[in-house]
Amino acid sequence: MSNINMSSGGLPETILDDEPETARLRLAEALALEGDSRRDAVAAVVADHPRFLDGWARLGDLARDPIEAYAAYRVGYHRGLDRLRQNGWRGSGYVRWQHETNRGFLRALDGLGRMAGTIGERDEEDRCQTFLLQLDPGWNSSQLED
Repeated sequence: MSNINMSSGGLPETILDDEPETARLRLAEALALEGDSRRDAVAAVVADHPRFLDGWARLGDLARDPIEAYAAYRVGYHRGLDRLRQNGWRGSGYVRWQHETNRGFLRALDGLGRMAGTIGERDEEDRCQTFLLQLDPGWNSSQLED
């Protein structure tokens, strides 16, 4: 299945396919929990659905330390690149936040950049920020607060 469309600007736009409904429902339930049980429940969702991009991004958000967060975001980012390629992305073009199915990948990429900065990997932090703006020129990390 290919979900590539030509944008009005001429560059292709990739929209990722839907995540499994059971994974989305379980993630919503897990995120409604409090404290350590929230992180454990999100980790269980990811263990059962290891290709679930938003699961990896949310696991990064709930990490116990910057290295754990960096690792979770990196997995989400790389699995996201795989998914983008499976959906026809060829290394350029838009992957916009406005499409909910793209949000897990963009959250993971944003988190990876933030954690790269936290652990002193400034060049990776810069690359991630540049990539986000290439994928979605209107990128603003405040949109993550949805």
